[in-house]
Amino acid sequence: MPRRQKLNAILEMIESSANLEEIGAVMTQLRNLIEVDHVFYRWVDRSDGMSGCSTLPRAWQDRYSEMGYHRVDPVVIGCYKAVHPVDWRDLDWSSRLAAAYRRDALAFGLGNQGFSVPVRGPSGQYAVFSITKTCDDVSWYKFTRQYCRDLILVAHYVNRRALDFEVSFRALPEQPLSMRETEALSLLAEGHSRARAAETLEISEHTLRVYIEGARGKLQAQNTTHAVARAISMGLIAG
Repeated sequence: MPRRQKLNAILEMIESSANLEEIGAVMTQLRNLIEVDHVFYRWVDRSDGMSGCSTLPRAWQDRYSEMGYHRVDPVVIGCYKAVHPVDWRDLDWSSRLAAAYRRDALAFGLGNQGFSVPVRGPSGQYAVFSITKTCDDVSWYKFTRQYCRDLILVAHYVNRRALDFEVSFRALPEQPLSMRETEALSLLAEGHSRARAAETLEISEHTLRVYIEGARGKLQAQNTTHAVARAISMGLIAG
């Protein structure tokens, strides 16, 4: 299968992933396809911690968390204000803490070259999608020229899908749900049929459908079940 078709298949698998673990498994396939050392996606949450998925060894993930490396990691810091992809060679590794972090990362097999795509989502969400590879500068230059656009695309696919699993970064609807829309979704979330929900609200099923469709539109939901799930995840109704 040509490389482009394989990449498209990877994008489809990302979109159909049911959780972060499945996205991580797709990253393993991407790593093998483009022949890099590691692929990883991290977001910095509101408590200044790190979350995400990756092909990185568990030992390094534990080490990274234990040492609080996100506070000194030049990739996390350098990508924060960046708009375009970042080559790690262009980052500032001159501080003592950054140099120590780099030595530690190399010891865990992260690779001497790195490329990151900063991505942002609703409510101030900030994440970084990165790949690392062990190679010389000439090979690295050729690699980034070949895969830059593909990696940007994959980064945004991963971020968009990961946000579906991370409640804290989901934006509230631009238009708030009305009281009736909230009541309608709440009753459906409790397992009531449409007929029973309409009876409880003392309205017709047609009017109930109007409220449900209004909520769907505001929540940008694909169907009623999706609308209920989104309203629960956003804290708009009880689950």
